Amino acid sequence: MVDGIQIGFLFFSFYGLLLAFGALGGSFLARYEAKRRGHDPEIVWDLIIWLMIAGIIGARLWHIFTPSPSLIAEGITTEYYFSNPWALIDTRKGGLGIPGAVIGGMLALFAFTRKRKLSFLEWADIAAPGLALGQAIGRWGNFVNQELYGAPTSLPWKMYIDEFHRLAEYQDQAYYHPLFLYESLWNLGNMFILLWAGRRYADRIKAGDLLLLYMVIYPLGRFLLDFLRLDAAMLGGVNANQTFMAGVAIFALTALFLRHRKK
Repeated sequence: MVDGIQIGFLFFSFYGLLLAFGALGGSFLARYEAKRRGHDPEIVWDLIIWLMIAGIIGARLWHIFTPSPSLIAEGITTEYYFSNPWALIDTRKGGLGIPGAVIGGMLALFAFTRKRKLSFLEWADIAAPGLALGQAIGRWGNFVNQELYGAPTSLPWKMYIDEFHRLAEYQDQAYYHPLFLYESLWNLGNMFILLWAGRRYADRIKAGDLLLLYMVIYPLGRFLLDFLRLDAAMLGGVNANQTFMAGVAIFALTALFLRHRKK
C-alpha cells in the first residue's frame, strides 16, 4: 500500500494529510459555530495553531507514557524514549495517543481564552463538534497505516491486514475488525448529537454543557471499543485508556447531572 505522495524532495504521508484534513474540517465547523453564536469566526484560525501544537505534544506524551505491549516487547518503553531523545519525536516507532491530544488541546484552549479574555466554557462548546469531526476524519489515517484494528473476524466488513502489520501471535489471521472505522463513525455520530443538542436545547443548556456531553459520548465509545482492541496499553495490569475513559465519562455525566438537577 502506498503510504504517501512524493513531490520533488518533499514527502507527504497520507496519515499526516488525513490528520491535517481533519483539523481543517474541524476548524471550518468551529468557525461556523462561532459565527452562529455571534462571535468573531476569525478567532478560530488563531486558536487552531495553539490547539494543533498542544494537541500533538499531548498526544505524543500520552503515547510515550502508555506504550503498547507490542512496543514493550520490542524494548520500546517509556525509559527507552527518555534514554534516546531523538525517539521522543520520531513517530515512526509508535505514534500519537488521542486522550493526550484532547487534554493538550483543552489546556491550550484554556490558555488562549485567558489571554484573549474570552469564555473558556463558551469556546469549548464551540470547539466540541469540530473536535469530534476532526477525530472522525483523522481516524482514517489508521486505515492507511494498517493500525487500530480489532480482534480477528469473518464479518462482511472485515479489514485485511498484511503480515508485516500483524501482531506476532496473530500471524495466521488475515482479517480483523476495522476498529478505526467503528471509532470514526462513533465520532461522526458524536458530532451530530452535539450540533443537535446545541440547537434543540439552546434555551436550557449552560456554557460548558456541550463539552461535558462530548466527554460522556466519546469516552463511552472508546471504553466499549477497547474490548475489541488487541494491543491495548497496560499500566499495572489495567487497560490504561479504557480506565481513563471510564473515569472521564463518569465525571462528566455526574457534572451534567449536578448542573441540571432540580432544586
